[in-house]
Amino acid sequence: MAKPMRKTAAQLRLERARAQRIFAGRMARAIAIWIGLAVFGLAVGMIGYAWFEHMSVTDAYVNAAMILSGMGPLGELKTEGGKIFAGSYAIFSGLLIVIATGFVLSPVFHHVLHRFHLEQKGDQ
Repeated sequence: MAKPMRKTAAQLRLERARAQRIFAGRMARAIAIWIGLAVFGLAVGMIGYAWFEHMSVTDAYVNAAMILSGMGPLGELKTEGGKIFAGSYAIFSGLLIVIATGFVLSPVFHHVLHRFHLEQKGDQ
């Protein structure tokens, strides 16, 4: 039986460069999904604050951004509907952050598993 051929240094460099390109593509896709989720969450908040609290676009933006980032609303809420919306939006924002973090971290965990050769058979 013939011995398996060892890979040359050039072949190893090519494989490493290919793996880095794949990882960069996965990270770019994950970041694009994260940005899309953040814009969607911000739009939901702006629409809700403008509708329920009758805020201007600027005030709705700043309140939505503050809740989405975890800091809380800036001003006092005046309507019952606005208060219910703000509470619901805060819960939604928390879940959105957890989901977005999962999208961004999944390529990192996938890369770590490949580096330690923990992938299953047939995994690319």
